[in-house]
Amino acid sequence: MSEGLTSSRRALLMGTALGAPLAAGLLGGIAPADARSRPGRFAAGNPAVAAALAVGWHVLTESAVAAAAFPEPITQSRTWAVSWLAAARATKGQKGAHASAAFVQALHDTLVALVPAQEAALDVALSNSLATIPDGVSKAAGTQAGAAAAAAVLAERANDGTDTASVNVAFTPGAPRPGLWQLTPPTTRPAVRAGQENATPFLLTSNDQFDPGPPPALDSHTYLQDLAESRALGRASAARTPEQYSVAKFWYPGITGFSAQITRQLLAAEARASLAEVSKLVAVLHVTSVDAQIHLAKVKYTYLFWRPFTAITTGNVHQDPTWTSLEVAPQHPEYPSGHTLQGGAQQVVLDALVGRSSPAPVALTSSNFAGQSRIYTDWATINREIIDARVWEGVHFRNSDQVGSALGKQVTRYGLAHLHRIGL
Repeated sequence: MSEGLTSSRRALLMGTALGAPLAAGLLGGIAPADARSRPGRFAAGNPAVAAALAVGWHVLTESAVAAAAFPEPITQSRTWAVSWLAAARATKGQKGAHASAAFVQALHDTLVALVPAQEAALDVALSNSLATIPDGVSKAAGTQAGAAAAAAVLAERANDGTDTASVNVAFTPGAPRPGLWQLTPPTTRPAVRAGQENATPFLLTSNDQFDPGPPPALDSHTYLQDLAESRALGRASAARTPEQYSVAKFWYPGITGFSAQITRQLLAAEARASLAEVSKLVAVLHVTSVDAQIHLAKVKYTYLFWRPFTAITTGNVHQDPTWTSLEVAPQHPEYPSGHTLQGGAQQVVLDALVGRSSPAPVALTSSNFAGQSRIYTDWATINREIIDARVWEGVHFRNSDQVGSALGKQVTRYGLAHLHRIGL
């Protein structure tokens, strides 16, 4: 659902009161009043400074990822995964000064290594954060643990194939034929993510572990039904309902940014959760997303299925050369959907580690739909909207959206059952 927000309620839900000011002063050690009093679903008993550290360093991670401007989602997800996995390992089984020092040191060291241009800002944040933690043996041990965890995870993930150059190896589609993916106008950008399938997963044993099989045949009922739906509701000039238009425009940007909005608000709402618990939540969300995206690329570049634009403007079923989509299709094969893959993976993690319902309403905004907020109280609704959005944007077929979501969920359920492999 969506609704208008008052400025005060928007600040509470969006965490703006916990955003840049908190990141800048964290680290003055002051947590918001409700962070000290609101009960959380996770383990209780942590000092208010832990809540401030958690939200503040989440905001700092968001800032670092934004500053890095990685063009591909997997590199963005990998930055989150590496940094918060180090924090999760460093804080596992710890509390108090040890956990706090380990948490900030692990995040600082990984983010500096991954986004070196942010070193000065991260150094200041680390100094301010450590100043809020009482000196002593626990703090010293935590600092050492955080540095060690960061070094270990960085070493494990060195040369893992998620850098932009490795992900975007050159690829030229074959000669046009029915069903075969082609680069999609109006953009002239070359094919992307053709090398992503060769990246090293965190938890999967192979990049084709859960192959969903090929897309439906071009004469199948599923394909013809989906083609008709994408033609009618994905067209730029389609007679969508206001809600369909809102959903389509809202969910067009990458899912990683939406995931960050969700976890930032969860950290604020679950203010009594331990640093180990919140670190695990953020780490697992992005570790499983990286694995799902690696698997996705293998499937996409195995089956090389065409986008609705190509099917409708050049295909044999009611060909319409004038058809254009509401949004521009990405420059990689259509089947299955990457947005819905990440949406499905996200739902499984949040259902498992937070619960099927959010402890407080989550308000999301979109860079593609200024002035609009959509408020959610459960994760399944978000996933359903992402599935619908990619059809109504005109960039996917519904079956591909459903298969993408199912694949993301399958990869993530496997990952949750094997977290011991990454020390969680």
